[in-house]
Amino acid sequence: MEYFAVPVAKLIEEFAKLPGIGKKTAQRLAFHILDLNTEEANSLAKSIVEAKKNIKYCSICSNLTDRDPCPICSSKKRDKSVICVVEDPRDIVAMERTREFNGLYHVLHGSISPMDDIGPEDIKIKELLQRINKEEIKEVIIATNPTIEGEATAMYISKLLKPMGIKITRIAHGIPVGGDLEYADEVTLSKALEGRREI
Repeated sequence: MEYFAVPVAKLIEEFAKLPGIGKKTAQRLAFHILDLNTEEANSLAKSIVEAKKNIKYCSICSNLTDRDPCPICSSKKRDKSVICVVEDPRDIVAMERTREFNGLYHVLHGSISPMDDIGPEDIKIKELLQRINKEEIKEVIIATNPTIEGEATAMYISKLLKPMGIKITRIAHGIPVGGDLEYADEVTLSKALEGRREI
């Protein structure tokens, strides 16, 4: 027995393909779309199509952008001697919200993960090396995620860059602000101890 008309079922099926969206949420989203007036629905559809058509990777840092180079790479106010290496374009947004970093970025679009058959050649490490050879870089900050894959990627990149005589740093990991030590796991606590600094 069919519960939904075919177009509704198809809409639910498409929403369910999105990350973090289960069947129930997909149904809610589909019914929300159906409740929109035609103008609102067309505006949403147009936004999706335009984003897909106009967003590309920056030819320098591989961030998502609608112009090339992206606003960060083309800014004259940024420190061009420092590159922060991140896994995903969303990581740049997180870093920029801190208003603490004024250098450039390089997006790897993933991390090394032998279990998932992702090697160094599958992410943008080659492009990072090309940038470092072309530009006058003094420091590379590795800001990959504190996961096994992120750590493996950080180690791999640092081994490649060490012979170039560039300062290589890794962002500190540890206890979040407002967190309790008793709830922190052993790995987080050991990283917090490793990253300690004098006050």
